[in-house]
Amino acid sequence: MPKQLIYFLVCLLTTLASCSQRAYLFTSFREPATDGLRLLYSYNGYTWKDMDTVFLKPAVGHQKVMRDPSMVQGPDGTFHLVWTSSWRGDKGFGYASSKDLLHWSQQGLLPIMNETAAVNVWAPELFYDKTADDFKIVWAACIPGKFPKGLEEDSNNHRLYYTHTKDLRAYGRCERFFDPGYSVIDAVIVQQSNNKYVLVFKDNTRPERDLKVAHGSSPLGPWTNISAPFTDKLTEGPSVVKFKNKWLIYYDAYGKKTYEAVETKDFHTFQPPTHKIDLPEGHKHGTIVPVKKKVVKDLLKQLGKP
Repeated sequence: MPKQLIYFLVCLLTTLASCSQRAYLFTSFREPATDGLRLLYSYNGYTWKDMDTVFLKPAVGHQKVMRDPSMVQGPDGTFHLVWTSSWRGDKGFGYASSKDLLHWSQQGLLPIMNETAAVNVWAPELFYDKTADDFKIVWAACIPGKFPKGLEEDSNNHRLYYTHTKDLRAYGRCERFFDPGYSVIDAVIVQQSNNKYVLVFKDNTRPERDLKVAHGSSPLGPWTNISAPFTDKLTEGPSVVKFKNKWLIYYDAYGKKTYEAVETKDFHTFQPPTHKIDLPEGHKHGTIVPVKKKVVKDLLKQLGKP
């Protein structure tokens, strides 16, 4: 057999083996959000099962809830988790980290919002920026009277803010991240390619309350070419994951009390999923984290799950 063919076959088998070792974790919570972090897992990105365990009970913030849990795995393997800790009153968000998802660091409340009039900090979202080797954290906050009023109440007129950090201990300044001229929440940064980024977000205005995307050349924008809505109204909480040559965008269709998804290859056209999605009843939105299959199998073994 020619050496070139042997080399090709070895590369092909290595690639296939690598793909077969991929799994996904989906951070989750259940209403009324007082229990804490739950995790779903999947081996194909479409069918999800609940590990049926509370991994971290919230202990910080005025209300001590855990909503919108966002998690990423850093380059050293550590899992970092941030979450909404209160509906109102907190000037920051909850944070904890773990090496194995079973044993967690002491929880902290990171008081990052430097606007004294801010009434809330909602849905912090983590993004690991490989180029800068740091984490970007984006969240929504409402500062009554600061922005032009829409149809929604002034206490629900949100804009997006961000900070950056190397270790989730020392932070840069809190700065405005995205202001399209109307209320926005639930933002997710996606790296589409080397110099193409996408922001998936909720237009939170009363006439809309649906999901849109914007495009930029860096994780911080500027964000332009805002799309028309690609979901029905009364939808929120996008969770985005790349699967093979396309992207899956899961979202909470809270108006219909369902959980749904769309697929896209370019973030310009969106279609229903090519495979049926299946998620446990009661799942509320978090983020999807690609991991090695061994991480899931070891976790299930530690929990005594089949």
